[in-house]
Amino acid sequence: MANIKSQIKRNLQNEKRRLRNKAVRSELRTRTRNAITAAESGTDDAGEALRMAIKRTDQAAAKGVIHKNTAARRKSRLVRRVSAGEAPTG
Repeated sequence: MANIKSQIKRNLQNEKRRLRNKAVRSELRTRTRNAITAAESGTDDAGEALRMAIKRTDQAAAKGVIHKNTAARRKSRLVRRVSAGEAPTG
């Protein structure tokens, strides 16, 4: 444990941010999984699930939780997967 007062404060701030970022990342994974599942099962909510996943990804990038290029890459891959899942098979 640090003895310096400013470092103790910094450690507390870092822990708060870590927990906040962890929650944001967890929600990103959940929204992405929901969008993929909805597209593969062919439900009517696939478009809405995709929209929410993209929205959360953009918000995470804006907050600095993930890099903007990472957000763009994830959105691109997600849209491709959802489009492939919605395509009629056979």
